Amino acid sequence: MIAQSLSVAEEILELKRDRRAILLAHHYQDAEIQELADVVGDSLELARKAREADGDVIAFCGVWFMAETAKVLNPSRVVIVPDKAASCSLVEGCPPGPIREFRRQNPDHVIVSYINTSVEVKAESDMLCTSRNAVKIVNSIPAEKPILFLPDRNLGNYVKQQTGRANMKIWQGACIVHETFPARRLLDAKAQFPEAVVVAHPECTEQVLRHADFVGSTSAIIEFCAASPAREFIVMTESGVNYSLERVARGRKFHYVKNENCNCSECPYMRLNTLEKLRDALLNLEPRVELDPGLMQRALVPIERMLAVK
Repeated sequence: MIAQSLSVAEEILELKRDRRAILLAHHYQDAEIQELADVVGDSLELARKAREADGDVIAFCGVWFMAETAKVLNPSRVVIVPDKAASCSLVEGCPPGPIREFRRQNPDHVIVSYINTSVEVKAESDMLCTSRNAVKIVNSIPAEKPILFLPDRNLGNYVKQQTGRANMKIWQGACIVHETFPARRLLDAKAQFPEAVVVAHPECTEQVLRHADFVGSTSAIIEFCAASPAREFIVMTESGVNYSLERVARGRKFHYVKNENCNCSECPYMRLNTLEKLRDALLNLEPRVELDPGLMQRALVPIERMLAVK
């Protein structure tokens, strides 16, 4: 029985030891969760760490599709999340039914799915990618092969521009955070902080990306800022990344542009996870990711193809 005098963080650490659990946290999680995590990373890094995980339980602090990927890579382990409602607008905007129908009508197309998709969509895909390796993944496909890229239109347009692939159809989904960063507010920030370097996630619109000095995944942004001689940055991604940025790039200044929806730069899904919910998940081993074995086997194929691309 856990002593009542323990803090919630201390309870989590004790439960983590008792459960032989590894705690994976996305860069967009609140700092208090990241501080307790065994691994903090972006989608690709966490997918790799999930595959390498030791122990009996994986506690995934991110959103549901990330935990599904961890379960596919670790079918014999218990995978839990703090809040099952932590979804993703890209997942919700790309149901598996239309993808199955597209495949039926277009058997010649290679379906490349961003990792921000449900396990059912992954199972219908030929390859997966993250924002970090999407260009490499598409470039690895023979040039004569037509492609359906899904679900993020902004990342898809960025990849199409970077690869020059004319035969690439793009699903019209979008991230509710990155899609709504207005270019006009970025220009205002550039005027206010003229010495700042602009770094942007490729889920941002083309109007935003054209003003960026660097475009990359969450972890690539962190690495760029840590290595850059610049002292000030305008960061066009979810503001939860600030914890990781300040940890590896001490003494720098980071500015965040607010979006149109909530006058903030936070993902509402990521913010559903709390220390209290994480403690309860470790205590009860719920909410738990449970997936059909056949579905996992089908989804594993494109996941492994993604992980094989260096």
